[in-house]
Amino acid sequence: MSDLVFYTNPMSRGRIVRWALEEVGQPYRTELLDFRGGHKSPDYLAINPMGKVPAIVHDGTVVTECAAICAYLADAFPQAGLAPASGDRARGDYYRWLFFAAGPLEAAVVNKVLKVEVPNDPQMRGMVGYGSLEAVLDTIEGAVSKAEYLAGGRFSAADLYVGAHLGWGMQFGTIPKRPAFEAYAGRLYGRPAAVRAREIDDTLIAEKNVGAA
Repeated sequence: MSDLVFYTNPMSRGRIVRWALEEVGQPYRTELLDFRGGHKSPDYLAINPMGKVPAIVHDGTVVTECAAICAYLADAFPQAGLAPASGDRARGDYYRWLFFAAGPLEAAVVNKVLKVEVPNDPQMRGMVGYGSLEAVLDTIEGAVSKAEYLAGGRFSAADLYVGAHLGWGMQFGTIPKRPAFEAYAGRLYGRPAAVRAREIDDTLIAEKNVGAA
């Protein structure tokens, strides 16, 4: 049996990785870190010097950053079918949308929350990479409106990651509730692994003293 350890807090982006782990279906151990110092402990900083969650350690390999963890799990456990096979042309779409969400989407949404205004100047907008939040959302909307899934007509880690961002953003008002977003996230959030992951993390919030972000 492989050694797979998941470092998380249920009030963090770790919820995305929990979902991925439940989709993978392999045994894993959860290490809870509270936000009152547990994520900055020397032991954890030896795993992730940034002191951020989530992180995984798989057979001695450390992986941080949600998109990277999702991509790693998909490749480490191909039997779960979370990524198009190597050589499959759909793998291009898979990488494209997985990292579009990790880059332009997350950056644009966070900047909106922080009230960072990008000047309406082509050169300035080119510097931030995503251009504008509206451009990012329109791009995602076009992708999720064309087909049920983003890559090769089947669910993948790209859907998981994009769907998690859209669902979280709509829940907390940082992403508008466009009909295409609601339909797409609704399909994904009904998956058995997604339901299990939410139940696990919600139970941990209720039962454990994990601190607040």
